[in-house]
Amino acid sequence: MAGESAGVRAWRRLLTAQRHFWQRLRDLATASPSRFAVLVFSSLILLFTALFSLPFAAADGRPTPLADALFTAVSTICVTGLSTVDMGTHWSPLGHVFVFIGVNVGALGVLTLASILGLVISKRLGLRAKLIAAGDSNPMRAHGGPINEGQTVRLGEVGTLLATVALSTLVIEAGLAVLLYPSLLINGVDPLTALWEAPYYAAMSFTNTGFSPNAEGLAPFAHDYVMLTVLMTGVFLGSIGFPVIFTLWKHQWHVRRWSLHAKLTLITTTVLFFVGAGVFVLLEYGNPKTFGAMDAWDTTFQAFFLSAMTRSGGFSIIDIGDLHGSSLVAGSMLMFVGGGSASTAGGIKVTTLAVLALAVWSEAKGRQSVEAFGRRIPSDVQRVALSVVAWGATIVAVSTITITQITQAPVETVLFDVISGFATVGLSTGLTSELPDSASYVLAATMFMGRVGTVTLAAAVAATSRSQHYSLPVERPIVG
Repeated sequence: MAGESAGVRAWRRLLTAQRHFWQRLRDLATASPSRFAVLVFSSLILLFTALFSLPFAAADGRPTPLADALFTAVSTICVTGLSTVDMGTHWSPLGHVFVFIGVNVGALGVLTLASILGLVISKRLGLRAKLIAAGDSNPMRAHGGPINEGQTVRLGEVGTLLATVALSTLVIEAGLAVLLYPSLLINGVDPLTALWEAPYYAAMSFTNTGFSPNAEGLAPFAHDYVMLTVLMTGVFLGSIGFPVIFTLWKHQWHVRRWSLHAKLTLITTTVLFFVGAGVFVLLEYGNPKTFGAMDAWDTTFQAFFLSAMTRSGGFSIIDIGDLHGSSLVAGSMLMFVGGGSASTAGGIKVTTLAVLALAVWSEAKGRQSVEAFGRRIPSDVQRVALSVVAWGATIVAVSTITITQITQAPVETVLFDVISGFATVGLSTGLTSELPDSASYVLAATMFMGRVGTVTLAAAVAATSRSQHYSLPVERPIVG
């Protein structure tokens, strides 16, 4: 009887501890959605590091070194695509399954993933959970609460947005897999193997990761323009962002009813796609190692493919290390911008670039406000855009200096791989696979900060905001 009483007490203590744990999670989500989101992503990385370290996750049946397992976990959850091991040969079939699951989980986004976890914990999508999810469509909500301007996604639509995220991911990846399967068969892939590689490539394109399940990568498909076009389509759909997909699904081709965010994202993405392709043609046309050995059609197509992949796709046909230094700089600029907000792409985001460009144009025209498509962009959005660029540039600079000092590699090569990691692109000059453990940890941290998002990181660090009930005297310093 005494033993039973002790067992009951132990069981009650366990239940009490469990309740305290979930309550602390709820309190953290309520007090700081951004910190909760960072905690969720960090926990996922630790979990997948443990999974990738298991002996049966590797093809040779031996445990993967911690540095490689951690780097792969960060690259997978952050949908980056960089690797310190050969992704096609190092991992066992189970290891590839871990990669497939990881990129799809990580593609949901930091705040969206946190809101879904909050939904699982609380069994309902309350106001706070909606604010967390809405932070992916407007990061200012994550630390500023609801505001009264027009929003990309209203709070009442957040539940529908989460359903759109899950449904669009499933439908788009399934559609891409169906389109990819015949191309794999035509290129000599075994039908059973193609049943696995088709959804794998579909997931890697839509999540903008760029991993390949085979050691040769896309080299066997270099002239299969149907397959490459499908991959580019998947990258485009993943990079425009779930709020834009939600807008297109809701309003179809009624352009006037599109949100300002959707218009800026689609226009800027299209402009950068064509400008990037044109720049690569001009810079690489005479390079015999890249476009110089191709005819006009191949050069044009591969230029567009490279332009799409430097925006966050991560797939490559040509050897990135063979590009001219000028092309590496151009590619670094495209990677730094990245894709759309709340998307599977990284970078500072195209809307950030668009807002800053509009602000510069308005200043040049002498306008007091920044306007686009009949809407005024508030000054706090402009400040956030400037902060994102400043934080991003600082992260890239510190990481580049640190890795250059560790490896003594050419700075342009290091800069390209660092920006590729920060913007979760996955293209590499070949440096990443040769990094020592200390440098790989630095690059892993860069990937994490790039995927979590500079706005989310800033809000997580400064979660406690204090209201100021006074204003200081105004004095204008000389600028410029």
